[in-house]
Amino acid sequence: MVFVGLPGSGKSSVGRQLARRLGAAFTDSDTVIEQRIGEPIRCFFEREGEARFRDVEQAVIAELCAKANTEGVLATGGGAVLRKANRVLLHATGTVIYLRSTPEELHRRLRHDTQRPLLQVADPRARLQQLFRERDPLYREAAHYVIDTGRPSLHTLVGMVLMQLELAGLVDPSRVPSPVEPPRPV
Repeated sequence: MVFVGLPGSGKSSVGRQLARRLGAAFTDSDTVIEQRIGEPIRCFFEREGEARFRDVEQAVIAELCAKANTEGVLATGGGAVLRKANRVLLHATGTVIYLRSTPEELHRRLRHDTQRPLLQVADPRARLQQLFRERDPLYREAAHYVIDTGRPSLHTLVGMVLMQLELAGLVDPSRVPSPVEPPRPV
């Protein structure tokens, strides 16, 4: 499974919880990138620029897809879909789930975030609206499934993703443990 979506849409949180529920490995491409470059993405982005960052991101995604475990879960950075090569590779490698959030919802979640380079602008809400207009078609192109995130809890959102995967026949519901153990007979 591969998660795509705007910054703050829940890719890492949902991906991590889904992997836990499935007993699968979880990888966050941004974490791998930070390990590779030896510093936070924001610092690299500010010093080297977006184009250089996207080069590194594309190389990391290609590596992660090349050694992708079909049972693993991958969360990508919000801009991973900007390059056609990434969209094609992600779509071909695994089941891509687009966690679709509105710019307004993302602004509510991210209004105090200082770590996302593209949101360090005078009007983050306008920036999120611009990113949504530019990227929504790209996320849809890469995705096999679109899940509108709205305002559900993380637990509910993971359940929505699991239900979609079960309905598609991609996850065997008998092999997914319930998040809460049922009461045991005495």
